[in-house]
Amino acid sequence: MKSNDGRLASISIAQNLILLKCSPPLPLEDNSIRGACCSAALRRLEQEIIKTRAHQIMTRPVFTVLPNATILEAANLMLERHVSGLPVVDTAGKLVGIVSEGDFIRRSEIGTQRKRSRLLKLILGPGRAATDFVHEHGCRVAEIMTHDPVTITEDTPLETIVTLMEKNKLKRLPVTRDGRVVGIVSRANLLQAVASLARQIPDPTADDDHIRNRIIDALGRKDWCPHGLNVVVRDGEVNLGGVITDERSRQAAIVCAENVAGVKQVHDHLCWVDPMSGLYFIAPEDEELAKAS
Repeated sequence: MKSNDGRLASISIAQNLILLKCSPPLPLEDNSIRGACCSAALRRLEQEIIKTRAHQIMTRPVFTVLPNATILEAANLMLERHVSGLPVVDTAGKLVGIVSEGDFIRRSEIGTQRKRSRLLKLILGPGRAATDFVHEHGCRVAEIMTHDPVTITEDTPLETIVTLMEKNKLKRLPVTRDGRVVGIVSRANLLQAVASLARQIPDPTADDDHIRNRIIDALGRKDWCPHGLNVVVRDGEVNLGGVITDERSRQAAIVCAENVAGVKQVHDHLCWVDPMSGLYFIAPEDEELAKAS
């Protein structure tokens, strides 16, 4: 049975995107026309959202870290790859945990240890204080990571993903196959996927999945491959997302995707981040869309 919470979440996402996509916007006083237009578009978009699966929107390859890696190594990897979380795998490649930017908030190095009143310490007991100490002073990933993270499979529907994120207050979900991480779905993946559906691109086909896999494989072999690469394909139209630190990588990524058989058009959604200042700039195509809306 489908979760009502997941369905409502999908509807909520769709409603917001439909209202944003009305261009030119319908007159506010003409509620009957506006309501009919949005209702029909909403029903269509909702059905497309329900049919979307994790493997169609997940980011791969996934950067992982070992449990015995140092906190510094994990932090540097996250900064270098522009990701906010890392699945933790053992030497056999099995998922054992996940470490995220939230695990670095309460740390002794920056003086942000949790401070509780004496009464609260008494209520919580010494065990909680001991756990906090390990998290705030631990030197290894295994000491601060979240154990037994919530995971999904490649065939998990989008509405189930939304439900799990909301229910567990998560920003990302590892995608596993036989206990091994094959991808990761973040809120950014959801946003890009639903936005591409809102542009009324046809449903993904088996050919689209093959095209997506070939693009990811082709880009993954390049030194200039965008960080956090995300590829969404609908009826041969490719939407490229991710982070680049050199503007020249943008055109290279577009050309690489264009050279994959079956690609009809490539839409650029790559975000450029200046590694020196940390400033970021959205893709020219997205900037034009923002100005037009």
